[in-house]
Amino acid sequence: MMSQKHLIIFDWDGTLMDSVGRIVSSMQATAKALELPVPLATDVQHIIGLSLAPAIEQLFGGLAEPQLRQFIRRYSDEYVTFNQTPTPLFNGIEVMLDSLRKHHLLAVATGKARRGLNRVLAETSLHTHFVATRTADETAGKPDPLMLQQLINEAQTSAARTIMVGDSIYDMEMAKNAGVTAIGVSYGVHSHAQLLAAGASTVVDSPAALHHYLETVLPQSPEDLSHVS
Repeated sequence: MMSQKHLIIFDWDGTLMDSVGRIVSSMQATAKALELPVPLATDVQHIIGLSLAPAIEQLFGGLAEPQLRQFIRRYSDEYVTFNQTPTPLFNGIEVMLDSLRKHHLLAVATGKARRGLNRVLAETSLHTHFVATRTADETAGKPDPLMLQQLINEAQTSAARTIMVGDSIYDMEMAKNAGVTAIGVSYGVHSHAQLLAAGASTVVDSPAALHHYLETVLPQSPEDLSHVS
């Protein structure tokens, strides 16, 4: 039976959690440790949202398979164990999620691996807020629409009742490919203009503005989202 609630799907890094700085410094430290060219922070920010292997490919070109596996292992150790850069939820995110889940279904679509998402869900105590989650190591990565299609099916709703919220152009492109309304947040990795160009129907500039927008625009009645702009 199809759900009559709306589904709001959130990206994680740069949308719910302020983790961009840790991703950037971990990627740079890994490159230095493996004697690869250290990428600029802006270059690392541009690939955030992709799954790890394609992101590494964009930054460093065609690494041999053993070197790619070594990079992934080292990056994981750097991010989880060695790097001490704080990764808090953005201010107001927990309040927003608590409010939205009273009337809507919430989900996560992320470029993280399952182990990484499970870890941060446990650390933030947000695992009960979401009806479904998908990670890049268990389905096709962004901007392929499969991740969203699977979440929509699991939530037993439709693309017409779904919104994707993210901070990267890959989130916007994935939503467009899935026929889902895309809302961009410019406090993450990509700019207001980049998000609009990638297909966002609107862009907000703070978590508070996102909360206000979703509470104002999303009806609590079971109608589609063709009016959202």
